[in-house]
Amino acid sequence: MHAKPSVRMGISEQSYSLNGRRILTAAYMDEAPKRVTLRAAFPDADTDYMGGQSDGLVYTSVFAGSTLEATYNMVREFLQEEGYHDVPLPADVGELGCFRLPNRNKQLLLFEDNGYCHNPVKVLFPLDRRKRTTLILKVYNEQADGHLLRFHNKQPL
Repeated sequence: MHAKPSVRMGISEQSYSLNGRRILTAAYMDEAPKRVTLRAAFPDADTDYMGGQSDGLVYTSVFAGSTLEATYNMVREFLQEEGYHDVPLPADVGELGCFRLPNRNKQLLLFEDNGYCHNPVKVLFPLDRRKRTTLILKVYNEQADGHLLRFHNKQPL
């Protein structure tokens, strides 16, 4: 009888051969292997990550659910899983709506962010108001040079 140990998806399993029959035994480990988060390893330029795109400086993803509340919950969950649990966010959709710009003038919207912003995260409403259940998430690379200026839509001197 011989054993071949392997570790896969948080389960430790051993394979035995007994009288020509293969027998597997499995035991759950204390912790599943840790996944690298967006905050720990920001995606390189021209990289797709979890349904969004990164240019190496900003990660952008569009979330759309059946309701705006469901969409916002998806955004909150995504940020939690990707290491941004310490970034303050609006408590609910009603509070998020307070950050929506009342003016529909597209020239104004070119210079202002239409949504909630707290470094390094922006949760924005789309310019097309017909997309009522859609939110745009932008996450800025905190390790990049000029990060703070880029986050606030400012150009370096």
